[in-house]
Amino acid sequence: MDDRDRGFDLEGRLGDLEANDLKRALAPADRVAERGYFAAPSGGDLPVLEADEALVFASNNYLGLTDDQRIQDAARQAAATVGTGAGASRLVTGDTLVHRDLERQLAETKGTDRALAFSSGYAANVGTIAALSPDVIFSDEYNHASIVDGCRLSGADIVVYDHCDAASLRSKLEARADRPEAETESWLIVTDSVFSMDGTVAPLEAICDAAEAVGAWVMVDEAHATGLYAKGGGVVQAEGLADRVQIQLGTLSKTLASQGGYVAGSDALIECLINDARSFVFSTGLNPPAAAAASEALHVARHGSARERLWENVSHLRDGLESMGFTVLGDSQILPVMVGDRGDALALADAIRDRNVVAPAIRPPTVPEGTSRIRVAPMATHDTDDVVACLEAFQAAGQEVGLL
Repeated sequence: MDDRDRGFDLEGRLGDLEANDLKRALAPADRVAERGYFAAPSGGDLPVLEADEALVFASNNYLGLTDDQRIQDAARQAAATVGTGAGASRLVTGDTLVHRDLERQLAETKGTDRALAFSSGYAANVGTIAALSPDVIFSDEYNHASIVDGCRLSGADIVVYDHCDAASLRSKLEARADRPEAETESWLIVTDSVFSMDGTVAPLEAICDAAEAVGAWVMVDEAHATGLYAKGGGVVQAEGLADRVQIQLGTLSKTLASQGGYVAGSDALIECLINDARSFVFSTGLNPPAAAAASEALHVARHGSARERLWENVSHLRDGLESMGFTVLGDSQILPVMVGDRGDALALADAIRDRNVVAPAIRPPTVPEGTSRIRVAPMATHDTDDVVACLEAFQAAGQEVGLL
């Protein structure tokens, strides 16, 4: 009998995480909305909700549609008429009229021939990049983990360019073009449109210019932009670039208050993904209530006033935080309040939480060392008093921990 332990030192890994202030824990909430009751981390035990309600300024539920009656009714109706789950891969029996209605509306919003819904945004990114199997991928250095993993799985040569820097991209493209094999290579440029940890917006027009100069394709992940810009579209729509971006992706789980992801593009692209994207072919289809909820949320985002309310709250918060002396990054609805030191960021987040406002610290390895921050994300459903309460919590907490 072999006495060697070929398993894994999980306790040691957890100890290392704790020693470096990197261990995270789950803290359940009673609902997904602009305010709620939270429970302290409880491991495998049943959680116990705290007595005080907290304001949530840390959610991707940007338009606050998760508890909108119209979206909930759409999900209930789909569950009652179609079923609670797809029951199979969509290539078998899991393709329903609810999926097709969602995809029709996504394609209309994104200005493309067709769209295809995936079970998650992660699956959409990984499946699409791997299915395309490009020879070379040019990727923004801050791209989401799902893009990074898709690039790795594709087997492509990966060239990373400086964050949101079209000049850096152009230089990388030109350097690659000097190689003899470049004549026959397929090239894909991949970027988020809104970057979730920095709030920055990619220079998409300049990226398209660089791509067209060398014949590369452009793929844009609109996860944090879908539903928030022109007529419910993303940055691609706001800048009028739908005819210059070959592949548009996004998620249904943020602004669209549901679950899942999508890809939008040409008829040929969608047909290829239906056949070659392993994360689509070998996954049970998106559940019908989620598809119906996303479809209704997209309709509300396109035709309602929630987007305007969100941007008003963003402006109010940014102005207030900067007037206190905080540095706020980005150009989007995501407001990263820069702190720098990991310990200071954790202390500030705790002090804000003590004042019943949820805005957690983001620290390494999620962001580079020395750039820890508080990620503030308002919702359209926050009223003026909520925004003021958030600002007051930052003011008092900043003074308490010595940052103001």
